[in-house]
Amino acid sequence: MKTLLLLCFFSFIHLAKAQVQENSSLFLELKAQDSVFFERGFNRCDLDYLKNQVADDLRFYHDQGGIQDKTKFLESTANNICGSPAQKPIRKVDAESLDVFPLYSDGKIYGAIQTGIHHFYIREKDKKDYWTSTARFTHLWILEKENWKLTEVLSYDHQSTSPPPSETN
Repeated sequence: MKTLLLLCFFSFIHLAKAQVQENSSLFLELKAQDSVFFERGFNRCDLDYLKNQVADDLRFYHDQGGIQDKTKFLESTANNICGSPAQKPIRKVDAESLDVFPLYSDGKIYGAIQTGIHHFYIREKDKKDYWTSTARFTHLWILEKENWKLTEVLSYDHQSTSPPPSETN
């Protein structure tokens, strides 16, 4: 039993050190990828862009909306995120919460796991965006022909009781 606990402990330490530094090219590349992906695909509803940026075998796991494949994800985004311009949901990442963990095969990077916290708002014409909820996310990005594709999404721990500090000042 002690051996198993030590093995788990050292595995955790090894994983904790696997996170890339915030100034690394991989971290900055995925931070930019996240920013563009959600600004264009979610906030601006560029559904053609979104369709091309998610993997054909996308799996999206949402703690309130269930499991979606690529088709269902695109339909849900079109109908629920982009369906009402009068009250448009907006996603903003907490940049300080981002972590990136590279994935290698035979010493070559093939993907990365990105985790963080994102905040959701409603945008109405001529009004300030107002906060609606905060959640955690885990994204699995895979490199396909030197382009990052989102292939697995976990969106969980949605909370609507405490706005981010920027909303309480």
